[in-house]
Amino acid sequence: MRAPILTRTVMAAARSHVYAHRGPDGGTAIYTLADPRDVRCARYVGQTRNPLARYAQHVRMARLSLPDDHPWWIRSVKHRPLYAWIRELHRDGGRLPFMWVEEWVEPCADPRVAERAAIVRWLTHGAALLNVETLDVGPQLPLL
Repeated sequence: MRAPILTRTVMAAARSHVYAHRGPDGGTAIYTLADPRDVRCARYVGQTRNPLARYAQHVRMARLSLPDDHPWWIRSVKHRPLYAWIRELHRDGGRLPFMWVEEWVEPCADPRVAERAAIVRWLTHGAALLNVETLDVGPQLPLL
């Protein structure tokens, strides 16, 4: 798919594939990315202040218009599984991940604590997360 067409596709997907209720001013969203065919099974947990922009960033980072030869454009080897998964979804009928904002963290709270708790919660339920943290420690993450 050519880049201009893909950009329009990503923007349209961001509007239809992101479920984010409004949070507190200055708050941080804790979100999951999932296969749109099974949105109840998270593959990634993250945090952002702007869910639409973060979704678009994830999809852009997968560089869907480039060939599959080698993911050289992803500098960190640890992040390659996430973007390979997004590319795999896209190869299967042009699908893109679904983003669900689980909660908003108040500006005075530490979003990393909430994100880590969400990661632990999903791992406890057996989710095969692609988060960098889970690659190192897996389901043995301590409960917060």
